Amino acid sequence: MKCEQMLAALSDYIDGDLDPEFCAAFEEHMQDCDPCVLVIDNLRKTIRAYSAGKPYEIPAELHDRLCGLLREAWERKFSISN
Repeated sequence: MKCEQMLAALSDYIDGDLDPEFCAAFEEHMQDCDPCVLVIDNLRKTIRAYSAGKPYEIPAELHDRLCGLLREAWERKFSISN
């Protein structure tokens, strides 16, 4: 199995929707492919974080900076030029 095939089936793998034969090939690929293992681990962690249902409070400084950057991008995109 190539990385491209594995990545195309990633959602089905995470959801447990792959047939056992394909799943075995998927897991065999991961034994020798560190980048694919990292992708799957990050995806699992992301799913776990979101499924916990607990909001994550970001620091006020980061919130303010992010809002400022979004506001600037909005103004650049939608400003009316004379």
